[in-house]
Amino acid sequence: MVHHTITTKMQPAPSASSKIKNMKKILWHVLGALIVGTLVSCSTGSRLRVPVDEYSRPASRAEPLPNARVAPELPRATGTLAGMPGTPNPRASYRSRWVPVPWGEVPGWQNDDLQDAWNAWLQNCERPGPLFAPLCQNVRQLSLGSVDERRVWMMGQLQPYRVEAADTGSADGLLTSYYEPLFDASPVQRPGFEVPLYAPPDALNEVRRSGRPWFSRQEIDTSSQARDALRGREVAWLADPVDALVLHIQGSGRVRFTNSDGSVRVVRLAFAGANEWPYQSVGRWLLDRGLIRDASWPGIKAWIVATQQSNPALVQEMFWSNPRYVFFREETRTGAEANLGPRGAQGVPLTAGRSIAVDKDSIPYGTPVWMASAGPNANLQRLVFAQDTGSAIVGAVRADYFAGTGSDAGDFAGRMKQPLRLWVLWPR
Repeated sequence: MVHHTITTKMQPAPSASSKIKNMKKILWHVLGALIVGTLVSCSTGSRLRVPVDEYSRPASRAEPLPNARVAPELPRATGTLAGMPGTPNPRASYRSRWVPVPWGEVPGWQNDDLQDAWNAWLQNCERPGPLFAPLCQNVRQLSLGSVDERRVWMMGQLQPYRVEAADTGSADGLLTSYYEPLFDASPVQRPGFEVPLYAPPDALNEVRRSGRPWFSRQEIDTSSQARDALRGREVAWLADPVDALVLHIQGSGRVRFTNSDGSVRVVRLAFAGANEWPYQSVGRWLLDRGLIRDASWPGIKAWIVATQQSNPALVQEMFWSNPRYVFFREETRTGAEANLGPRGAQGVPLTAGRSIAVDKDSIPYGTPVWMASAGPNANLQRLVFAQDTGSAIVGAVRADYFAGTGSDAGDFAGRMKQPLRLWVLWPR
């Protein structure tokens, strides 16, 4: 990993006047901490409410999005956390540079309702890394604090840095979105549910060690050898191959089993590995052939419905244009954790509307980030947390916004593509 470092020159000994200024600065910090502590201890604020769902409102049509987030190749919870050796910081980053700015330059800072953001921060504190761990005691105390108390505390503890591309200095980037799918499924193959989702084959670890890819998507569908290796590895059966492809691209999701007695069981499927082939966008494949103009998932599904009867071979070719194939494992959660979002690369559950996937060579996991993005789908100025990644999320000012679970979130995510600016909020 290459880092850009800043070389500092030796400074002369501080004068008497500068010493006085430093003493004043220390006194102000101490006074600020005392004020915040008093506010927290006296607070009568209510407990955190359920995250708002403005992210799932119907979105207008956007420019086609040919690329999608792809789940990381490595298992979850293996990411490098802020403050660990080699992670980006104000002095060194592989893909970005951070420019310190005053809080007044952060757009919308005074307007964000931080209540639901605190849910994400509490999840963040389950695996914060060495840099943000010291702040977690105050974060938990401020769960009972007001929005103003939280804002004052953040301004005293954190310094905003505008994120720019290291090579060009541009602060402009791209925001897309992803979600957790929820599909009807069957635990066994039966009429109407004949599209399998698989657990990893036994040979996958050996393939990884060899550095060679396993069977491609087309070979998995057509090769008897691949089918034999996957026989008995089915974790669920879906009705629609498009739904299976969506799960492969998102990397995780939930399936809903309806039992013979009418009861319903929801199972969470987590990313468990891939066949080591690179991801290729089916939307890009369709656009390049002039077959569609709207490469969102609703647009792709509409093309499939219109084409399936007249030219099923072309539809199959579209599926095979993406050779990457993802495998799943059932993730068991109990109690309050059962309703939390999927775990991101940081290893903590994602919070709808408050978690983003980032390029970990630009922003390390566990970092609070201010994002500003305006476009045809949403106007977002809010506190979010870098808690996930994806192989398609590359660049300094690049983020994938976690929209939530289910079809409304999926519709929002499928159409989201608009300009973005980011500010890292780093401990002083």
